[in-house]
Order: sequence, then structure tokens, then C-alpha cells
Amino acid sequence: MVLALTVCGIVVALVVIGLFLFGLRRRLIQRSGGTFDCSLRWDVPEKPDAGGKGWSYGVARYNGDRIEWYRVFSYGFRPRRVLERAQIEVAGRRLPEGEEELALLSDAVVLACTHRGTRLELAMSEDALTGFLAWLEAAPPGQRVNVA
Repeated sequence: MVLALTVCGIVVALVVIGLFLFGLRRRLIQRSGGTFDCSLRWDVPEKPDAGGKGWSYGVARYNGDRIEWYRVFSYGFRPRRVLERAQIEVAGRRLPEGEEELALLSDAVVLACTHRGTRLELAMSEDALTGFLAWLEAAPPGQRVNVA
């Protein structure tokens, strides 16, 4: 009985520590400001599947001329993807279709882009999208920006 209670106590303590570390990591990422919730689907085929597969929930952070994207359910402190402003080309935007509505946040808008020849999709709120497009268009003089 004592052994079972000890094991249960250890398991509960590990879960609490894990949740605390998730929260601490997100707090550290958001500390410098300029963050927004953003789901990402990388290397999207020409005819994307509306089944909601391939989406990863994350947090994006503006850092100069780059966007650093972090997975929410990860303990890593380095961004999973880095998108340079000069390399992002916006192909269009749309509302989530089919089962994507279940895989994404309720107010998400999907933005189809390419980055260095790789097709990707970003899903974010309308407010975050407005800020993202303004950030893209605010490129320094001489930089090529392609916004559809």
C-alpha cells in the first residue's frame, strides 16, 4: 500500500513538474513580446488534404526580419522553424475547410505561403494575420516582398 502511494505521488509530481515546465517555456518565449498563436503545416502538397492532417499548434515570435516558430507541446527552447521575411511569398488566404476546423483554433484564417521554395500554411487569428501582413509589407527598402 505504501509503495503504491509512493509511486502515485511520484507520478503526480512528475506531471505537475512537466506542466510547470511547459508554462515556464512559453513564458520565456513570450517574454520579449511580439508573439502570437500560429498553427503551421510544412511542406504542403499541391492539392492539400482538408482532413486536418499535418497541422502543428505553436507560437510564433517576431525577431527582426525573421519569424521564429515554436511548437507548443515541446520542451525545446530553440525554434522549430525560422522564416525570413525576404523569403516569404504569400499565395493566398482561405478559411479552414472540412476537418481542419477541428484541428485549428476557432477563429483561424489559413494563409498559404512559400518559403525558399517550400509550400507551407500558417493558421492564425484575423488580428494576428493583419499584424503578420503589415510586418511583411514593412520590409526595409530594397527588399522584395510578395504579398498576394
